[in-house]
Amino acid sequence: MRISWIDPLDMVEHAFKQASEEGQSTDSIETLRRRWSAAKSSGMADELLRNVARTILDEQDAVTLRSLDSSREPSSLDHILALCTLPEVPTGGKGISPDVLADRIAGGWLGRAAGCLLGKPVEKTPRAGIEELLRSNDSWPLKAYITEKGIPDHLLKKYPWNRHYGRESLRENIVCMTEDDDLNYAMVNLSVVESAGADFTTEHIAQAWLTMVPVLSTFTAERVAYVNLLDGVEPPFTAIRRNPYREWIGAQIRSDVFGWISPGDPRGAACLAFRDARLSHVRNGIYGEMFVAAMLAQACVSDEPRVVVETALKVVPPASRLAESIRFVLALPEQESSWPSAVDRLEERYGHYHWVHAINNAALVVAALLYGRGDFERSICNVVMGGWDTDSNGATVGSVAGTMLGRFRLPDAWIAPLNNRIRTSIKSFDKSALTDLADRTCRVAQHSH
Repeated sequence: MRISWIDPLDMVEHAFKQASEEGQSTDSIETLRRRWSAAKSSGMADELLRNVARTILDEQDAVTLRSLDSSREPSSLDHILALCTLPEVPTGGKGISPDVLADRIAGGWLGRAAGCLLGKPVEKTPRAGIEELLRSNDSWPLKAYITEKGIPDHLLKKYPWNRHYGRESLRENIVCMTEDDDLNYAMVNLSVVESAGADFTTEHIAQAWLTMVPVLSTFTAERVAYVNLLDGVEPPFTAIRRNPYREWIGAQIRSDVFGWISPGDPRGAACLAFRDARLSHVRNGIYGEMFVAAMLAQACVSDEPRVVVETALKVVPPASRLAESIRFVLALPEQESSWPSAVDRLEERYGHYHWVHAINNAALVVAALLYGRGDFERSICNVVMGGWDTDSNGATVGSVAGTMLGRFRLPDAWIAPLNNRIRTSIKSFDKSALTDLADRTCRVAQHSH
């Protein structure tokens, strides 16, 4: 039985690519690659081949450990903060009234759900395929939840919907926010901060995963970290051991609650997000979560996308690949006036990354926010039309844009179909009202500050 994301036979090629992106020795990578090619060509049984794969993964882990705290892309909080240019805020939330904060947080929860739901039907569909599908039924450019009505049968076969959840997210089938890991972690982290407060540890997060999250509701780096926990591995080694997905998008989608409970304190939000991210990620995987948490903390007190992005960028090590990608996007509106042209530039520069990597998707999120100019519909539709991880990016853009606008400025066309309900496999959260989750988050925010 092969379980996706944790079968060594599937992980080795991802490990080679990750090692290259991290700057590991080309000679070392090629030596391991030749061993792997020879093993695959030998005709040995899969279980013996898995043992070879495990050995290769372990050898690369040893190299990763030796270079984990490089001066350019460190993975420890002290080293990251030493490079951070954003000052500490003595009292988070200063200058925001309880009513305004409640409105902003509710806007974030509802916006996250709407953006995620929009992107779910076309998850795993490449950008060109999304355009081909939507043009076929006159839905391009995107301006509403996706429908399959009017799409020719040959295109539905060419680009099958995400069969597990995607059909429930089509316009004609929506009755609530359907289950998605992009919302699951927000609920898990809400539970953690409710029970442990803002002083929670990575171990609190780990225990919550094991207690509340079914293992097959996790993916990529989270699934690896989960298995590592079951094997008795402790953080931060859960993020490293046999984990070629350690700079992918998984941590980036888990940050919202930490931003919402740190209104006006993006540095503080980033520090909370670090404790969560280190369970499963290193380097740019960590920075992605810190960056989004900082954006959301700033979005609680600002409604200007560029200010939100530029402020959050200050928590990211400036020489990192993630920081470079965000700076590239910040300069993009002066060079490209149209959204399609902007995405073309992003694909040219960052298309070599896996479609669920942190760096390319963070760049696309920032671009959608800048080109969206504070308009909720334009922002979430832009990012979904941009491809890559459509539901995760829709969720993050929806969260940031929704937080900037607040609940009562969100368009009813996007919020009403949710019926204020969310489905999930997270223990004790199924069929929650999104506004109740927002109220609970607001109480934690007010207690924390």
